[in-house]
Amino acid sequence: AGDGDCGHTHARAAQAIREWMHSQPLPATPSQLLSSLADLLLEKMGGSSGVLYGLFLTAAARSLQGRSDPAAWADAMDSGIGAMQRYGGAAPGDRTMLDSLCAAAQALHSLRAPGADPLRVLETAAQSAEEAAEATRHMEAAAGRASYIRSSRLEHPDPGAVAVAAVLGAVLGALRD
Repeated sequence: AGDGDCGHTHARAAQAIREWMHSQPLPATPSQLLSSLADLLLEKMGGSSGVLYGLFLTAAARSLQGRSDPAAWADAMDSGIGAMQRYGGAAPGDRTMLDSLCAAAQALHSLRAPGADPLRVLETAAQSAEEAAEATRHMEAAAGRASYIRSSRLEHPDPGAVAVAAVLGAVLGALRD
């Protein structure tokens, strides 16, 4: 669904994150962590995905400065999505990673409710992202690399949307452990 580099760029990002995590202490605050990850992905991931994740994480990090309550994470997700939409030009329904991100963000809005169980909310967000990624299979590509390909040739879900769902699933798995 594009030029075939989505898997390679995500693998490169995962390897860079793994090496970074083992080479130094992790930043002390969530904001610093996301900011450091943004810098790392901008440098090591490459491709349009690297730029978009960098934008997302930078905006999310700014939103988290001085905050770490559950509602702050919902706000950070919204800030990151806003940055991606402003600079990338895509919107939900365009058959991009935003489809998964926006579905997850909707679920994360539950974190703003008093007494919300963050792990349960994240489970719902990850599931929503997976469902949204699968739904891209039947969408017309209006943005991203897939928009350069005839719709009749797009038989699989958008790889960026699938990758976002996988990342959220990995975060959920790590938090469960």
